[in-house]
Amino acid sequence: MITDWLRGRTRGVVDSIAAVLHRLGLTPNALTLIGTAFMVGIGFLLSQGQLVVGGLLLAGAAAFDALDGGLARLTNRVTKFGAFLDSTTDRWAEAAVYGGLLWWYMSQQAQTEAMLVYAGIIGSILVSYTRARAEGLNIECKVGLFTRFERIVVLVLGLLTGYMWVALVLLAVLSNATAIQRIWHVYVQLEK
Repeated sequence: MITDWLRGRTRGVVDSIAAVLHRLGLTPNALTLIGTAFMVGIGFLLSQGQLVVGGLLLAGAAAFDALDGGLARLTNRVTKFGAFLDSTTDRWAEAAVYGGLLWWYMSQQAQTEAMLVYAGIIGSILVSYTRARAEGLNIECKVGLFTRFERIVVLVLGLLTGYMWVALVLLAVLSNATAIQRIWHVYVQLEK
């Protein structure tokens, strides 16, 4: 999975930045909430048609997203609640971004794009839900082509290049395909 590979490659940088944030007095949960608020702000910018600015900020926010976990590890404050808060607010953050895009496309009478955003929201939620539900059954479920990292990369590229239609199709199709991959994975694990 690309996400795990990237985490391994960037761990030193994340730890260095987390050390600075710790010296500033920030806690991992505070950082999680700040990141969520930032994503809500990006969603608002997107709703106003500020797609390129939103794309630039989204790229920065995606990098920021790893810092709460890095800060938790660095300060020995890794908790179940922190992990729960992080994964829950990630859903709100992603929904805020999609919601901003949905608002923009609806205001532009762009029904096809609006429906693609809606399908992307559904896929995004289901990718996360299938993992959480599988883990509730004691089955690890990190499989799938299109995790949150890949969704953010495609969205940023679409926003920055102007190829949003392509990005929206990829988000709609591949997010839902990943949810189906995870359903199949759980089925296979339970049938063993």
